[in-house]
Amino acid sequence: MSEDDDWFERALRESESAESDDEETESATEKAESDDPSFEEDFASAIEDAPAPDGPAEGDSPFEEDFASAFENAPDIGDSTDEMDDGPLDGGEGPTADPFDSDAEFDSAIDRIDLGIEGLDDMILGGVPERSLISIIGSAGTGKTTFGLQFLEEALSNGERGVYLTLEESTERIYDTAEEKGWPFAEYAEEGRLAVVHLDPVEMANSLSSIRSELPELIKDFGADRLVLDSVSLLEMMYDRPSERRSEVYQFSKSLKEAGVTTLVTSEASSETPYGSRYGIIEYLADAVFVLQYVRASDFQETRLAVEIQKIRDANHSRETKPYEITNDGLSVYRQANIF
Repeated sequence: MSEDDDWFERALRESESAESDDEETESATEKAESDDPSFEEDFASAIEDAPAPDGPAEGDSPFEEDFASAFENAPDIGDSTDEMDDGPLDGGEGPTADPFDSDAEFDSAIDRIDLGIEGLDDMILGGVPERSLISIIGSAGTGKTTFGLQFLEEALSNGERGVYLTLEESTERIYDTAEEKGWPFAEYAEEGRLAVVHLDPVEMANSLSSIRSELPELIKDFGADRLVLDSVSLLEMMYDRPSERRSEVYQFSKSLKEAGVTTLVTSEASSETPYGSRYGIIEYLADAVFVLQYVRASDFQETRLAVEIQKIRDANHSRETKPYEITNDGLSVYRQANIF
């Protein structure tokens, strides 16, 4: 089995090792090495062997259960997802509506969606174009993960489907975080409308070509309306050469566009400026960029959180920087307030 074909099995074994003893892990490894399944066969195996959706048995992998619940129970929805035409990925702006035309948002035939962020949706005239690649840039603690979960909740609460790819947190941690906000992600997974997938960033980088080629088809088969990748920065860190890093992130972003799903990726802010990502790549590939940052008043008495819409292709939007809070219900932007 090649490294590319084995990425799913290795990710599965990584999740199982956190809850199983050394002997069980050794046994799983030997079994994986004796097989030579394709990426899709790995999916089928995970689904078939998964425990019942009412909760994993002791020693079972939550990663395996989440995938099983999502993909086994999802009904056949046919080919309802249209293929995404390749848009500009070189950082150039697409057609922009006249900012002085109050009816500009109704002139485009592009379907649009709400993010699900109170106040922020009001700053976008007509909504974000469907099947866009959205980037959320911010430093630690600015609410990037919450933004991604809330983005999915907007779709899931309306009967749609979503996929959450996490390179950092465990599946159970994602469920717990969502539950704290009142979002029943575990229930969505049991209903077959949500797949939460944890991948080790090193394993993902080593098998990116396999993931890139087969993930779009799996997304289409699942019928996902929205996908979140948290975070692209961890993937970028796996490449030492800037040229290789740019090429891999570009190709991965393109594959998500080909899947025809609205995708949100989170990215760590640069240490030099809060307005750019750590490696300065994703903001040029994304169709929409939102910047989350800390703002300190001149009297140094209070630090506030502020959001800015850096760009949205094919959509009018506010250029103002507005304060927001992370509450028990998620992010909430104060549309009518100023920073100070």
